[in-house]
Amino acid sequence: MLKSYMIGYDLNKSGKNYSGLTEKIKEISGTWWHHLDSTWIVKSEKSAVEIRDLLSPFIDADDELLVAGLSGDAAWKGFNSKGSEWIKKHL
Repeated sequence: MLKSYMIGYDLNKSGKNYSGLTEKIKEISGTWWHHLDSTWIVKSEKSAVEIRDLLSPFIDADDELLVAGLSGDAAWKGFNSKGSEWIKKHL
């Protein structure tokens, strides 16, 4: 069963190429939302722990990563219609 997860991160090493992290997030599920700098929403059959473990190799020891399941209750402001419609459809 697909669940919705929020992935948030702080990448603290300037000048490092973190493109592997974003590519891995996209691979976790073909269904993802990314309208905020360091925040993604993904749909996945994997657990939060599994997602964290898949992303961990792409960050440094001083970086921070959060993977949290979403309940469907959400409020937002300032997103374009495409971003808003994605949230309505997938949460």
